[in-house]
Amino acid sequence: MDKYKNKFRISSSRLQNWDYGWNAAYFVTICTANRELFFGDIMDGKMNLSEIGKLADQFLLEIPQRYEYAILDEFVVMPNHVHAIVIIDKIDDGRGNDMDGGRDAINRVSTEKRGGITGNKNPMLHDNISRIFNWYTGRVTFESRKINTGFAWQSRFHDHIIRNDAEYQRIKNYIINNPQNWNNDSFHH
Repeated sequence: MDKYKNKFRISSSRLQNWDYGWNAAYFVTICTANRELFFGDIMDGKMNLSEIGKLADQFLLEIPQRYEYAILDEFVVMPNHVHAIVIIDKIDDGRGNDMDGGRDAINRVSTEKRGGITGNKNPMLHDNISRIFNWYTGRVTFESRKINTGFAWQSRFHDHIIRNDAEYQRIKNYIINNPQNWNNDSFHH
């Protein structure tokens, strides 16, 4: 474990030298805090969504409307977690020959400090997977706390870059079959 300000912190599991705004398919898993069963329950291999589960489902479906560069592929809302494949598909994902990495003109000419304390590292300034899921978890939390004030997410989400078609098919099948396999799921209590 690394230390920050003399306190231990979990190191990032993210791939170094990879921009999570680049075009790719990402497998994302987000858990509720303490793996509380806020989203519903599994009966006969099928997920039955609670009111909060319906919100989690609804806001996943809104991702492509909110972020034109994001395609929501396979996903499932489980009793205490969400799995989704999100594909980032931009016309220019910043890997071109543009000297500044493909960022837009306003960012190239602006000298004003942006992003608050995190500066340019603030994920809300960039079109990437973190921006999508920061919005998603914030939106679900805001609406869910109207139903249950104790609703919360785990502090981080897991993402994985899908590297080839075989891996994509394996992950897609895992998501599709997740409700039927709930009793063997590592997220099951």
